[in-house]
Amino acid sequence: MARSAAHHTGRAALVSPLAILTGLTLRAVFHLALRQTEGLIGSIIGLLGLALAVPDHSTLSRRAKTLEVPRPQPRRNGEPLHLLVDSTGLRLCGAGEWLQEKHGTKTRRSWRKLHIGLDAGSGQIVAASLTAKEVDDGAEVGPLLDQITGAVASFTGDGGYDQDRVYASVAERHPVAAVAVPPRATAVPSATAETTPTQRDRHLQHIAEHGRMAWQKASSYTTRARAEAAIGRFKQVIGDALRSRTDDRRATEVNVAARALNRMVELGRPNYIRTA
Repeated sequence: MARSAAHHTGRAALVSPLAILTGLTLRAVFHLALRQTEGLIGSIIGLLGLALAVPDHSTLSRRAKTLEVPRPQPRRNGEPLHLLVDSTGLRLCGAGEWLQEKHGTKTRRSWRKLHIGLDAGSGQIVAASLTAKEVDDGAEVGPLLDQITGAVASFTGDGGYDQDRVYASVAERHPVAAVAVPPRATAVPSATAETTPTQRDRHLQHIAEHGRMAWQKASSYTTRARAEAAIGRFKQVIGDALRSRTDDRRATEVNVAARALNRMVELGRPNYIRTA
């Protein structure tokens, strides 16, 4: 529900989820406070000459708690995707940030950890989650995979994902998917490496015989740089901070931001040509 642009008294007008999603998208892309977002929406509707209700800042905040953000659709050609995963920290904005700027007060900065899953082919963020900073990257692999509706051909992550539970999570949901995670320098083969080697055992054998750089090329591990680029694009366009005050609204904020970035990728992507 939201009041009209003129704030007439009486029963408020019903605002659709699409209108809320549009407002929160404008907020994420232009780095606005909720009141500023309300004003921007009103200005746009006024310039267009439309007689539409404007969701106020309290409505945007309240509806963000339960808003369901549409997920990316599976590939139309039905081909399985190659999943790249990465994580980064996002600081929390709040009164502490204002005090530090106003009075030079030093406060202990709080932050959350953003986990993303990227389609290596399309460059779209197909999975995203927000956790406490203490949550290990490997623990969030299952929830990321559960957000993907299509088949996964491969899973690629950095050395932080070199864990048995990561291989188990991928195998449980996508048994034929390849896992390209660099084993740590102190890694040793499993007890069954001679008879029934695991994917990790085969990685270790390839590295021992051909070197780590050759393994990276053979396993297509180098494509993981696209996930790092997506993290950089997120912080460049959206920012490195979360503006919402509660975790459920922060989760919506992240999903809205990912959807906005995906739309930008759909509109145009650079073509890279290797010259040397």
